[in-house]
Amino acid sequence: MTGLTVRALAEKSQIAFSTLVRLESAGNEIPPGNIETLRKLIRTFEQAGIEFIGTPESGAGVRWKP
Repeated sequence: MTGLTVRALAEKSQIAFSTLVRLESAGNEIPPGNIETLRKLIRTFEQAGIEFIGTPESGAGVRWKP
């Protein structure tokens, strides 16, 4: 949605490129990672205008912030 490459997302999030690749390879599973790493990613996406919605039980997803 943001058009960021994996490398650019890693840089903006201030996480290692290899960490991001590992998280991405988790697919639909709960990503294995340090909670601070996940918070950095969430913060980066939110700053880019993405909003996280729903829950795993009710159909989690993302959308542009209104």
